[in-house]
Amino acid sequence: MIEPTPAAVREYWQETLGALAHYPARPEIELLPLRSTTFATLFGVRLTSLGPYRLFGYLSIPTGAGPFPAIYYPPKYQSVLEIIPQGTANLQRSRYVTFALAGRGQRNADTPYAAMFPGLLTEGIDRAASYVFRGIVADSVRGLEFLLTRAEVDPARVVVAGNDLALIAAASTAGATHVVTTPALFYKTAELAPKTQAYPLEEINDYVRTYPARAEAVRRTLAHYDLVSFAPRVAAATLLMAGAPGTLLDGAALQPLAAALRGPVTVYESRQSLYKDGLYAEQWMAAQCDIADVESILPEHWRG
Repeated sequence: MIEPTPAAVREYWQETLGALAHYPARPEIELLPLRSTTFATLFGVRLTSLGPYRLFGYLSIPTGAGPFPAIYYPPKYQSVLEIIPQGTANLQRSRYVTFALAGRGQRNADTPYAAMFPGLLTEGIDRAASYVFRGIVADSVRGLEFLLTRAEVDPARVVVAGNDLALIAAASTAGATHVVTTPALFYKTAELAPKTQAYPLEEINDYVRTYPARAEAVRRTLAHYDLVSFAPRVAAATLLMAGAPGTLLDGAALQPLAAALRGPVTVYESRQSLYKDGLYAEQWMAAQCDIADVESILPEHWRG
């Protein structure tokens, strides 16, 4: 296989981000009283991204005098958009500005394109120029750009939290001071996918079995997205959420990624417990953002 050169990968992303810059965000912001509380006000936000494509997000702003630390949740690999991740205490919104974005194809951003799950990971994957994640990466960048325009946000405390897109967004534009990333889609994908039958990587295997003649084209496209190529541009302090020891994406497997990151890195291996893993991530973010009373914004069943 003739893989794209590093220069070709850089050019691909320069062209993508250059094209994004030609589209003004044109935010439309609407108060959502039903989801507002005494401690936070919620807004629905519409933004323009590459295409042009209109996106949707939930912006929550704490009550009181800011600026506040912020958590940006770029698009997840799921159809539904949540205000904050399922299982997170709503009281998180009392201490952080939070912004959760639906990328193209996800619910509330599914016109004119509605994504399939599974299926999104291979949409247009036989050509790097047409791969749907080119647009979704642009969406992720546009969301971070928008969040940083808000006067309520403390620019010294901006966490980008999510899957691979959290790291890619932090690498692709300025502003992230901290990153929490759980690789699942774009770390050595062509190499690791044949070693698992678990989704989402099984989508790659399904596609190659269905279109074997396109296998090399798939590998070429994925080479533009490998996290290791983005890592040297991430100066933010990073929490790398690895799989449990012995799994496909455990700490040992992710060591090349950890070594490539420019900023300080903490590697956390999953305890295979939503409570233990979630608690660690929440405490890490709170410590980085100088929030002393993290206990008060945890889910009640997580509190000591």
